[in-house]
Amino acid sequence: MDAAAGLFAARGFHGTPIEEIGAAVGISGPALYRHFPGKEALLAEMLLDVSERLRAAGDERVTRAAGPQEALDALIRGQIDFALDHPALITVHDRELGNVPEPSRRQVRRLQRLYVEEWVTVLAELYPGAPPPRLRAATHAVFGLLNSTPHSAGELPREAMAVLLHGMARAALATMVNQD
Repeated sequence: MDAAAGLFAARGFHGTPIEEIGAAVGISGPALYRHFPGKEALLAEMLLDVSERLRAAGDERVTRAAGPQEALDALIRGQIDFALDHPALITVHDRELGNVPEPSRRQVRRLQRLYVEEWVTVLAELYPGAPPPRLRAATHAVFGLLNSTPHSAGELPREAMAVLLHGMARAALATMVNQD
């Protein structure tokens, strides 16, 4: 799936033949059909897998945290790690979710909503006066910031980029305190 993600990010879903995906992992294109019924199923599994991993990791981070501040920092760090380590998956998700068959697309969206709600729950503890729609909007805005790494990573060393993104995410979320 990593090889396919890289190819889909570079060439697009429709611009990547199954033979190239197979060649990237050292097998024939048709041999991929032993693992996936088609290219759409491979894309669906890729996006379902990453959505489930993000949701499960977010739940685990919040569960292990001693309080909401620690939970938020853990969520931010986890999203930054994902963004810096998997920029191709971010690109594929942004561009290719529409190519996922509808039942799988609904599952991806459901997993994403659960992940967002993990953030919203933590933010509600930190900003009890903020209405949930604002917390959700702020979460999505922070995701946009952190998931910009396909365009912004590379000029700074990884750790410097992680520190920069973490500070920016915290600053963006802190603006909720100054809202009516």
